[in-house]
Amino acid sequence: MLLYQMHEFGRAWMAPMTYWADAGAKMFGAPGSWLSSVPGASRIAAGYELMYRIGKDYEKPEFGIHQVEIDGTEYPVVERVVVDKPFCRLLRFKRFADDAAGIAAFKDDPPVLVVAPLSGHHSTLLRDTVKTLLRDHKVYITDWVDARMVPAEAGGFTLDDYIGYVQEFIRTIGADTLHVISVCQPTVPVLAAVSLMAGRGETTPRSLVMMGGPIDTRENPTQVNNLAVEKPLWWFEANLIHAVPANYPGGGRRVYPGFMQHGGFVAMNPERHFQSHWDFYEHLVKGDLEDAESHRRFYDEYNAVLDMPAEYYLDTVRIVFQQHLLPKGLWDVRGERVDPSKIRGTALMTIEGELDDISGQGQTRAAHKLCTGIPEADQRHLTVSGAGHYGIFSGRRWRTQVYPQVREFIAAHAAKVPAAKTGAKPPGERRLRAVPRGR
Repeated sequence: MLLYQMHEFGRAWMAPMTYWADAGAKMFGAPGSWLSSVPGASRIAAGYELMYRIGKDYEKPEFGIHQVEIDGTEYPVVERVVVDKPFCRLLRFKRFADDAAGIAAFKDDPPVLVVAPLSGHHSTLLRDTVKTLLRDHKVYITDWVDARMVPAEAGGFTLDDYIGYVQEFIRTIGADTLHVISVCQPTVPVLAAVSLMAGRGETTPRSLVMMGGPIDTRENPTQVNNLAVEKPLWWFEANLIHAVPANYPGGGRRVYPGFMQHGGFVAMNPERHFQSHWDFYEHLVKGDLEDAESHRRFYDEYNAVLDMPAEYYLDTVRIVFQQHLLPKGLWDVRGERVDPSKIRGTALMTIEGELDDISGQGQTRAAHKLCTGIPEADQRHLTVSGAGHYGIFSGRRWRTQVYPQVREFIAAHAAKVPAAKTGAKPPGERRLRAVPRGR
């Protein structure tokens, strides 16, 4: 199919008009330009900028985390690549202090691995998650690579490979002191990765925090879940999988293109996006530059999408959404059965948004039913009142309601010796501990 090639042709055809619109917006909007004083200049400039932003390409944003404020003091932060693999980079955001007390405090902070979703957007979508965690933790994050930028000779990338990457990153950081936070899609491969490590007798992380993920999509299915089961797997492969054009390093690689994913995101709430763009135009006309800049920041992130490897995408549709192999206890990864009940020395916290329309309530909480080897005292669940999917890991609710409880949970288990290491036997039955929704 030539859809990807047609998209590239259309993008190239639109490029001159996009540059022209950008130039027009600056000519009629720049304070020093004589055109900015002509009648109706603000509306002309606003129209040009709106045209430019609708037609432009959106590159991967930067994390842009250069400092973090802790107890009223700003500390510099440096982004470092710890592991560089074909489809993912493991990044660390390292904090620096120039006094002995600060250095000692940072050294004692627990390490956290944030496993970002490989589901369309870049890992920079978790910028707020990372910046908040940096106040009290050493923070690592998975930075997934756009599949169109991975040369074809690097081979394919499956869900099994994803699990292997997660295990390698856990071992690299050191599982004995590590806490893992998985956001949305990676809750499934992270639980599988830790289950397999436990089954082999390896050291597993101190805790798992799973946020808004599809552990069992049979629970309270959403529109996204229903789409995955309404169509057979061959339909997804025939209609959504395309070859990367030759002008990219990954030319010839089969992918689920980012531009198609973006179209799906917009189609879920087209009226809201139309209204947002109209409001942006009005803000520019009125000179409301703060709200206009807020719009730019949001859509710079939202419109920046990546291609997913076809093998990984189809595996996820089949294993997670259609066959439900994890909750059924039927998932084999390279000949090994995924059995979450073998996890012993790892605490578990699940977090869901009350209004999540991507992973419905109960889908993430289902992890507790599977992890029967974890003692009751080491389990916790939080439902965030009034929060949608993104609100549980970004924005005001994340910072004021969710993060304080995540911080407490990690701190409690950073200092605690896991039951499995003391010889204690896990209970046969347990219930979830009630947890307040905020602090």
